[in-house]
Amino acid sequence: MKILFPASPLDERKPDESYAEEYESAQAAGFTVGLVNLEELLLNRDPVRAIRMLKAEEERTEAIYRGWMLKPADYALLFDTLKSRNLRLINTPEQYKHAHYLPESYDKIAGRTPESVWVPAATPEPPMNEVYEAIRVFGERPIVVKDYVKSRKHEWLEACYIPNAADRDQVERVVRTFLDRQGDELNEGLVFREFVELELLSHHPRSGMPLSRETRVFVLDGKPAYVSNYWSAGEDREFEQALSEFVPTIAEVESRFFTMDFAKRKNGPWIVLELGDGQTAGLPDDTDAGVFYRKLSEALHG
Repeated sequence: MKILFPASPLDERKPDESYAEEYESAQAAGFTVGLVNLEELLLNRDPVRAIRMLKAEEERTEAIYRGWMLKPADYALLFDTLKSRNLRLINTPEQYKHAHYLPESYDKIAGRTPESVWVPAATPEPPMNEVYEAIRVFGERPIVVKDYVKSRKHEWLEACYIPNAADRDQVERVVRTFLDRQGDELNEGLVFREFVELELLSHHPRSGMPLSRETRVFVLDGKPAYVSNYWSAGEDREFEQALSEFVPTIAEVESRFFTMDFAKRKNGPWIVLELGDGQTAGLPDDTDAGVFYRKLSEALHG
């Protein structure tokens, strides 16, 4: 197995500074590593130059990309270009999109995740009539808005949280702020999710965003490979016991390597918050990258 990381924008022979620790930890865990020049791939649209630092493998070799999020079309371009080096990313473009875009996998977690609806959208003018119609199902309940991948949860009150889904002025204000700040980074459209009260840890000191009891699970071939608290790496013994209840749900996801994020409802059960592709999902805060790659190696070798 080869792990591919983004190259530094300043020196394509070195890993991006944000992934330097993972790069070294992957090597220490026994993985071979390589670098991909994302500037060539995304800005110059030259996928061949993007992988020029990679030597061709003698036989087909499986690879994992660990780097910044890619839009599905860009991931597909990288996937296809790597074939010239006899490398095959662990997830196909279809599997990447399945875990990366909430609307693609919502039916796999429906009933165990907050109720959600979505509307394709383009900036700068949101389709507000479609939005109002879609969110009628929430009545006057509070909701949150995000795109198909990301929210602006660190701008909680301005661009994420809507206290009353029936308050059209409030809905439009938050939606427009969200779209304006996402700009060209918007992923496909708008997703509206029921706001559910979670077991609270604290509030972010600047944004006011609630920090809840959450856990991120990296799943490889249908089995948990690495489990950690989301906001501060570590174990949650109660969640470890609850995880077995989600085995059937995990098995439904159409991806070999993905993340499933969980949260504890206030005075209630654990629920699924969302999925993510395992190649672009970040490690929880304070994660020991060495532990992560050792766990990943153990999972790959059974």
